[in-house]
Amino acid sequence: MIDLKARKRVAPVLEPLARGLHRVGVKPMGVTVVGLLLTIVGATAIASGRLTSGAFVAGVGVFLDALDGPLARHADRATLRGAFVDTMSDRFGEIAVWIGLGVHLRGDSAGVLLCTTALAGSLLVPYVRARAESWGAEGKGGWMGRAERMILALTTVLVAGFRPEVLVPGLVVFVVLVWLTVFQRILRTWQQLPG
Repeated sequence: MIDLKARKRVAPVLEPLARGLHRVGVKPMGVTVVGLLLTIVGATAIASGRLTSGAFVAGVGVFLDALDGPLARHADRATLRGAFVDTMSDRFGEIAVWIGLGVHLRGDSAGVLLCTTALAGSLLVPYVRARAESWGAEGKGGWMGRAERMILALTTVLVAGFRPEVLVPGLVVFVVLVWLTVFQRILRTWQQLPG
């Protein structure tokens, strides 16, 4: 999972940016809010059929969202409220992207069904983890953490801006992988919980 394994790899990029933002007085909550707003703007562009620009803008929003945690640590402002807002921002951003794509595909019932199924799986992945952790289990794992979901979804939409025929197959791949992740996390949680 990128969420777990690649943080160390992207830290050399994120950490200097976070330090720079901290030096100029940028607040972590501000980065979270701007990231979410950009994701929503990108999702709106996707809904209107501007797939390439919409995916790019939403991708910038998602990248900014990755900066708020390192920035909060540098600013010594990491709080439970900040973590809660960040988590809610993640969910709102994902919902916006899938709604935007669903609106774009509104004339294609199979495409809308794929978007709905993708959104459901995307929301279940962190839900399973949250429930597992509330009972003392880990609840992590699987192929499609948030980073992977957003990278795959937005890359598919971006490419579909040039080659529309890749959109539905890309969505099928996304749906399969995200639901496999749901069941991987359910199984892992089941194995970790006492009988």
